[in-house]
Amino acid sequence: MRKKGWAGRKTAFLFLLLFIFPPLLFPAAAQNKKAVELYKKAVEALSQRQMPLSLELFHQAVERDTGYTEAYLKLGQVYEFMRQPDQAFQVYQRAIRQQPDKPATGLAYQFVSSHLLKKGNYLVAIPYIERYQKLFTPQSLQWKKIDRMLQTARFGEQAVQNPLPVKLQPLSPTVQAFPSQYFPVLTADEQTLVYTVLKPEGDEDLMVSTLKGETWSPPESISSRINSANNEGTPSLSADGRTLVFTACQGRTGYGSCDLYISRKTGDTWSEPQNIGPVINTRSWESQPALSADGRRLYFVSDRNGGVGRRDIWCSELGDDGEWKTPYNLKTINTPFDEASPFIHANGLSLFFASEGHMGMGGYDLFVADSTATGWSNPQNLGYPINTSDDQAALFVSANGAHAYYSQEQAASDGKQRSRLYVFDLPEALRHKVRPVSYLKGMVADARTKKPLNATIELIDLATHKLVTRVQSDPQTGQYTAILPTGGEYALYVLGPGYLFKSLSFDFTQKREGEGLTMSVPLEPIKPTDGSAPAKETLNNLFFETSRYDLAEKSRTELDRLVKFLEVNPSVQIEVSGHTDNQGGAANNLELSKKRAQSVVNYLAKAGIAPTRIRSAGYGETRPVAPNTTEENRKLNRRIEWKIL
Repeated sequence: MRKKGWAGRKTAFLFLLLFIFPPLLFPAAAQNKKAVELYKKAVEALSQRQMPLSLELFHQAVERDTGYTEAYLKLGQVYEFMRQPDQAFQVYQRAIRQQPDKPATGLAYQFVSSHLLKKGNYLVAIPYIERYQKLFTPQSLQWKKIDRMLQTARFGEQAVQNPLPVKLQPLSPTVQAFPSQYFPVLTADEQTLVYTVLKPEGDEDLMVSTLKGETWSPPESISSRINSANNEGTPSLSADGRTLVFTACQGRTGYGSCDLYISRKTGDTWSEPQNIGPVINTRSWESQPALSADGRRLYFVSDRNGGVGRRDIWCSELGDDGEWKTPYNLKTINTPFDEASPFIHANGLSLFFASEGHMGMGGYDLFVADSTATGWSNPQNLGYPINTSDDQAALFVSANGAHAYYSQEQAASDGKQRSRLYVFDLPEALRHKVRPVSYLKGMVADARTKKPLNATIELIDLATHKLVTRVQSDPQTGQYTAILPTGGEYALYVLGPGYLFKSLSFDFTQKREGEGLTMSVPLEPIKPTDGSAPAKETLNNLFFETSRYDLAEKSRTELDRLVKFLEVNPSVQIEVSGHTDNQGGAANNLELSKKRAQSVVNYLAKAGIAPTRIRSAGYGETRPVAPNTTEENRKLNRRIEWKIL
């Protein structure tokens, strides 16, 4: 199935077995001469690639001499080559029972052990692997390879004995409309689903479905500009669903065997996909992109030189000039084996990925690692039954950390593997390790004309004054989605040329669970064209101690934003006004409001804004915006405003 091609692993159970066998690979130790004669004829048939005949002759040989171990071993090889693993398993077991301690039986141990691990029968596999290991010198290369199998079996058995409370729920049959569907990704609000499908004719395309109430809409091609007669797959979306990065391996102008492409959505239209460029794409294999929520960091898988293993996870960041920087290797994540399908959670900290190299249950398992001040934490296996003895890949975890989406393969009635999409509640043992985030979505529009605006939305951490995320609203619809991390205080600024910036405040210091918010953001024009009153805004991220006018350090983010606005608009003059609630006496409140406003003006002047452009005023409790009947209303009345003069 092509799904595993995207994941860097073939699904076909291939065995590298020569067509031409030496006449007697193992000594003919049979007691029956007729059995030996049949054995030799069977080997000769193999050399002529006459598989059915050789199979029949080997069977006749073991019927003549049931203790003919060498014939059983050769018979097992033929079954392997003919892709009949269950039959190979049976005859190899027979060979092991007959000669459990002979080095020649090693190939039987190898197959039986691997077969049991693949089936997830860890408890039965362990004694076979232990006996297999005894055939080799301790600490030799082969001994170490077998020791890894033994560790896998023990890890798998322990995981099965301690399952996580996970209940897989298949997504709507409406979505599961193709022979196979896989690599699901969603927007931050979980309302839009994009995934790869395998069509009956063998073509892979990207499909999109939207959630209508509690029902997913019938899937549609994401865009005729994106899907083609060739294969497109492994999508990755920004949180707002308006930036898409995907993989294409042929049919487009590229640099290597598989390249990454990017497309952006304006209104309802996706742009013509562009190769993401030679900094990311090379002559090597690049695939499986994972875009950060704000679209400014890109993880992907590549087999380029300089990695830890053959296929590694790499990361690149988008510069302020709009160009991707040179990718760097996640050396503490990658192993000498293959890694695949990275997914960076909307919190920007939790990296989910698949790996063959970290200890798991066999094949590809899913892991999570967290970005810390000192680097990536040790990857943690997600456990059973999220991981099984089968390959797992392409997990997506919702922004609030509550749900996870992924695909799982199942055998269909025709014997072929089919992949379906599932969702499950992330168990508490994992949920507490994933820092949830909220999202803010809505529309930015002109406050007077209601016209949608192309605006920049920036989120700043008030403790560090650092930019957390920056996104753009849709220039046609004004729609936006911004991720709001929990566990801190943040300022969110909405900026549009020719408009006053909107200042919003979010305090998540006491909240952990991610909660989605919807908010329309009206921007006031600097120069209203309708002759109405001058525009004004509230500075929502200024902080004072009770009854004091000294600006707290975390107010600097807001003040610097106002400084920048005045620098960009050098002809603008403003009034900064202070307001209070009705607690503490009118005279004291009036004086306090004046001093607080003057503190802001002093900061602006010290930052280089000409004093002739700014003035302060205090109105005390005389201009409330809400009745002073509740603490929440009184908080609204305690404010600093600025307006255009």
